[in-house]
Amino acid sequence: MNRSTGLATAGGFLALLLWSTTVALARSLSESVGAVTAATAVYGLGGILTLSRLATSPSSRQSIRTLPGAYLLVCGTLFVAYTVFLFPAIGLATTRQQVIEVGLLNYLWPTLTLLLTVGILHKRASPWLIPGTLLALTGISRILIPAGESSILSLATNLLRNPLAYGFATLAAVSWALYSTLTRKWAGGQPGGAILVFTPATAVIMLLVGCLVDEPGNWNMRAGIEVAVLGTATVLAYGLWDHAMRKGNVVLVVAGSYLTPMFSTIISCGYLGIRPDPQLWWGCLVLMAGSFISWRSVRD
Repeated sequence: MNRSTGLATAGGFLALLLWSTTVALARSLSESVGAVTAATAVYGLGGILTLSRLATSPSSRQSIRTLPGAYLLVCGTLFVAYTVFLFPAIGLATTRQQVIEVGLLNYLWPTLTLLLTVGILHKRASPWLIPGTLLALTGISRILIPAGESSILSLATNLLRNPLAYGFATLAAVSWALYSTLTRKWAGGQPGGAILVFTPATAVIMLLVGCLVDEPGNWNMRAGIEVAVLGTATVLAYGLWDHAMRKGNVVLVVAGSYLTPMFSTIISCGYLGIRPDPQLWWGCLVLMAGSFISWRSVRD
């Protein structure tokens, strides 16, 4: 691995650490101002930061002009879709315990990304990819089955209690897996990505969605701080991840993401004051193990 690839890969790992704070901060902020308003504020701040960079960086503007149209259109749509699905999923969770479940369901994206790298990027995979994927799905199923129960019927019943939240979280995972894979396919050889454009575009879309919903909008000092922290962290994480997907070791970075569910759960439990059932931790560990096995089965 050369120095350029190593730096891009390290940036991808930092992005994962920053993203580990998303569920906790997004939920707390959503409880105060509403999920759509929260997303609009976070990406609005992010949009200001990215447009400022775009306005002062001729090289960034030139880089965007050279990007393939397919990347701008398809990956831009997937980027926006991820937020459109994730923030409402977090906001629609009826309890903070369910927030953890929704957040972990979203973390199926690393396993899905590895599957897509085989199908779309033609990476080589051993037969272990299949059991690794099944193990990750088993971990998610374990998380979503109510404590003290173990049947598929119990899983289905729990999902039907809040199908929108769980459905949106699943769609968020699929959207981000596709975004990560197609970014590598269409913009892997480019000097820069289009995060500087995608971020303000997301803010505009969420603002339009916000016109259709009625939310509490109870702004206070804590909400303002959460917007500042999450908005800045989000922009930095997206930029680092986009660079890692284009220039870094994709398989290694995606492999590192198998630790993110644990980090996210620990941060969420601490910040939101949740006492999770032991079953959730077991499910989280199984999900991580499945992701790890999936990674080991794929070669860059």
